[in-house]
Amino acid sequence: MSAGAVQAAGADRAAGARRSRTWVPPLVVLVLLGALWAYIGTRDLDSVESRSLTSEVVLTALWQHIQLVVASTLLTIVIGVPLGVLLTRPGISRAGAVVLAAANASQAVPSIGVLVILAMVVGVGFWMAVVALVLYALLPVLRNTMVGIRQVSPALIDAGRGMGMSRREILFTIELPLAVPVMLAGIRVALILNVGVATLAAFTNAGGLGSIISSGISLDRTPVLVVGSALTMALALAVDWLAGLAERALRPRGM
Repeated sequence: MSAGAVQAAGADRAAGARRSRTWVPPLVVLVLLGALWAYIGTRDLDSVESRSLTSEVVLTALWQHIQLVVASTLLTIVIGVPLGVLLTRPGISRAGAVVLAAANASQAVPSIGVLVILAMVVGVGFWMAVVALVLYALLPVLRNTMVGIRQVSPALIDAGRGMGMSRREILFTIELPLAVPVMLAGIRVALILNVGVATLAAFTNAGGLGSIISSGISLDRTPVLVVGSALTMALALAVDWLAGLAERALRPRGM
């Protein structure tokens, strides 16, 4: 067998392995939800647990959680990506260290602390929780955007200039396409962070799966706590899987 055939066979095996691993997370989610269903089905729920775990309550909390994650992640991307690009431009790049330090500080503060501070200053509700989630998840998007652009080879940029490209053309045809994999990794991290931190939004009257978890704790009802925690875990796994699919689809070919 020739060297080319061996390489092709190896590439096919690697691609097959990646495809098989792609379907592991949804299978884990299904197993987790099945185990949760079996657990609740075998429990003799009292009246408090039954009222806390009706389909309307659970689906409403799940939808609120998804809304929190989607809104906060979109705002994080809208703010973090342009800001990261701006801080890599000549003449402004020196401010990058200051902005990153501020973003680091916002993430160093415990998430519940950010929520409490904003609740005292702004108030409670859905959008206040979204603002807190954006502040908490901004760092990975901002940092990865800056790192992705800065790691582009200067030789490629010089080649673009030699072809007569403007700075704008170099940014959109060379720098951003080559930075996409690193940027997508940062967005994926921010997305998963938001799924977990959004459970704390229940303490600011923003709803979400955290409301089920807090009810289980305050009422001392283990089944309620288990349902809220398991659904959060399942949502995080599902979101990570979907983000992985989007990352592979948006990644430029050959990278």
